[in-house]
Amino acid sequence: MLVAIALQLALPDKFLVGTRYLIPAIETLLLLALSFTTPKERIFKSLARRVNVLLLIGITSVANGYALAHVTNQLLQHGASNGRDLILTALNIYLTNIIIFALWYWEMDGGGPGERHALKKYELDFSFPQQQNDELSHPIWKPTFIDYLYLSSTNAMAFSPTDTMPLSRRSKMLMLLQSTVSLIAIALVAARAVNILN
Repeated sequence: MLVAIALQLALPDKFLVGTRYLIPAIETLLLLALSFTTPKERIFKSLARRVNVLLLIGITSVANGYALAHVTNQLLQHGASNGRDLILTALNIYLTNIIIFALWYWEMDGGGPGERHALKKYELDFSFPQQQNDELSHPIWKPTFIDYLYLSSTNAMAFSPTDTMPLSRRSKMLMLLQSTVSLIAIALVAARAVNILN
């Protein structure tokens, strides 16, 4: 989350919601609140933490979506004169998108990290290779944030699932949304910026 906040601070002012520090300040406060609302036990169920984390990821998603919509609108309506800034902005939005969706997947799958550790069997939103073949994993293997970051990265690069399959409708819709945002950031913004540089 700190990396996502830093990426938002690096965006040019014209692509931000409000002032430069408004959204990052709100996110930082929510992140601090999250540290107090998250139980210290490995297995937990906390409504306060759940609301806090979903609000934090939601605000970050809206801010990133706003930046993407604004840069796309600027390209389509007014054109752009600075290709270098456009490439950096597109890369920033793309990387933030990967982080945001890794957090969404991590919080959504099986009811979140605390719920996944609490239950031996839980309703899967994603099927990881280790869950499909007992010979590939430790008997008590559970996905960690790194697994969801990998899932988010491969979905953003390939615009489709690779080794981890979405099982629920909500996971499929989230992956579709992420692929769409990545496609816009890469195909529209970066391609236009490269043309401007030429």
